[in-house]
Amino acid sequence: MNDQAMQQLIDLSCYLGAPGNNYVILGEGNTSARIDEHTFYVKASGTTLRDIDADGFVAVSISKVTAILDDESAGDEDVTRVLKEALVDPSETRRPSVEVMLHALLLRYPEYAFIGHTHPTYTNALLCSQKAEEAAMGRVCPDHVVVMAHKSVFVPYVDPGLVLAREVKTRVEAYVEEEGVLPRAIMMQNHGLIAMGDSPKAVANITDMAEKMSEVIVGAYALGGPRFMPPEHIDRIYTRPDEKYRERAITK
Repeated sequence: MNDQAMQQLIDLSCYLGAPGNNYVILGEGNTSARIDEHTFYVKASGTTLRDIDADGFVAVSISKVTAILDDESAGDEDVTRVLKEALVDPSETRRPSVEVMLHALLLRYPEYAFIGHTHPTYTNALLCSQKAEEAAMGRVCPDHVVVMAHKSVFVPYVDPGLVLAREVKTRVEAYVEEEGVLPRAIMMQNHGLIAMGDSPKAVANITDMAEKMSEVIVGAYALGGPRFMPPEHIDRIYTRPDEKYRERAITK
């Protein structure tokens, strides 16, 4: 197994679960890290991010989890069986997080190595509002673009579990087709945030920025509404070489 990835995942998880951040409480949220091309660690069901250690994660097969997403005949009754079969260690008694399918479908992309799914307070204030899509897709300042890219994936509310995983898969694939790049964040209506990156720092940065900008946007709605950046200004920041350099520097 990958001891370095495990320690990085523990550190990321404890950061995302820190009470002062207000990203998750109790058993909310889940995280994962790639072990190799075929397997990954994911938070075990019933554990908490704030004080998690190596015993709070299980190793899972990417392909065995994602197989259920590609099987149109599969339903809820098949999920438990598939997730048990996907465990790398057949003798493992712990279960992976119920949202393991979200992690597996994203880790099919080799560019992602770490994923953090949280329910940040201000981010969810926007995602649970009448303006959810507008707020999730808008950008309000240059740093917002530098860290979270020119746009995110927005997912309208659907039933959690298998239905949600299939919807996320469809929308991420459409994003990649339309934008020509991988997304950095997925904003799920009435649910929460998924941040993806090639390092734990990237995931932490995206989560931090999403929550700060959400607080700014909530405040802007209270003062008459946000002044979102126009597309040409967003594209300018997103493609500037000096901003690309800064983006790489802050994720190291």
